[in-house]
This record gives sequence, C-alpha cells and structure tokens, in this order.
Amino acid sequence: MSQLVHKRLYSPEEYLALEEVAETKSEYYDGQLFAMAGGSFNHNLIASNVLAAFNRAVENKPCFAFSSDLRLQIEERKKYTYADVMVICGQPQFTLGRNDTITNPLILVEVLSPSTMKFDQEGKFRLYRGITSLTDYILIDQYSFYIQYYHKLEADKWLLQTIQEPSNSLEIATLELKLPLETIYRKVVFEAHPKPRVRRV
Repeated sequence: MSQLVHKRLYSPEEYLALEEVAETKSEYYDGQLFAMAGGSFNHNLIASNVLAAFNRAVENKPCFAFSSDLRLQIEERKKYTYADVMVICGQPQFTLGRNDTITNPLILVEVLSPSTMKFDQEGKFRLYRGITSLTDYILIDQYSFYIQYYHKLEADKWLLQTIQEPSNSLEIATLELKLPLETIYRKVVFEAHPKPRVRRV
C-alpha cells in the first residue's frame, strides 16, 4: 500500500538519494514519490508463503527469489517500484552504479491490497509489460482464494488464467512449478474485505 509523499516532483537521482536515508520505502512514478505503508498480517503471510515456495523451486536452478526489499527499475520509463516477490534467472542486471536495483525480473508477484488493487491490476501491469525479461505476473487476493496469473506468450500477447478453487494449483511453466493454493494460503484466516481506497498515478 502506498500514498503520495509530496506534491513536488523529484528527479530519479533525488529519489534514489532519499531512499538511502529514508526510514520507509517509497515508489517513484513520473517524478512523484509514494510512501509504502506496511502490509497486513495476511498480506505478509501470503508473500512469505510464495517466497518460500519459490526458493525451494529455484534451489537447483540458476535463479534467485527475493522479497520486497529489492527495488525494481522499469528502465525505459525511469520508474522505480517494489514487488512483493520477484524471481530473477541468469545474471542479475543492476541499474548503473547500484547493487540494490534490478532491471531484469522473470516473475513478479503482487499481493493485492484495497488501496492499490486497481493500480496493480491495470496501471502497474501496463508498466511491467514493458520489461522484456518478464514472463509471468501473478496477482494474489488476500481476502479469498483468488489468483490472476498472466503468462507472456510473445511480445504484447499475454494469457490470463484465474485460479480460485482451494483444491487447484498455480502452475508456473517458467519454473516447472506446480504450487497448490493451499500452500499459497497456508495459515491464512480470511478477513472481511474493506472498502477500497483507489490510488491514482
């Protein structure tokens, strides 16, 4: 979840300098900084479950799975964000002069929050589609068994699959991974869905 920090515009260099000393992370879009609030218990639990499953899946592969602490740059648009879970395969490619900002993710996962749901489903996905290395984008609801899984078939052509039965699995061909929903939602006790507060970027 995130909210606008200041109305003034910042350069990418100013943003990165501020991030080095900030107590909380912010995302950067078109010169604007959006502070990232802490996620709910279920949000973090789901992200942890997925990260653990991905780490097991890539153990014997030349791949890496990361939490939201690693920053992502959408290079052509000079935007910076943090995915809940990220997978990189092969040699990590960093933003010039930095070791904390990646430009070549293979898989990105977002656990949906009420305040950012629409942006994650629409605006952020439009931005992510510009990342040439990206093959899979996964959106996970934290209030019910519901997953939206986008897999890239070719440039600008994505296949959407929805999974919502607890007995079903999320099958990620890129990692040769079959991930049961019961694993993704392990120990999650669903809460009532609050009214969303739409974020506009």
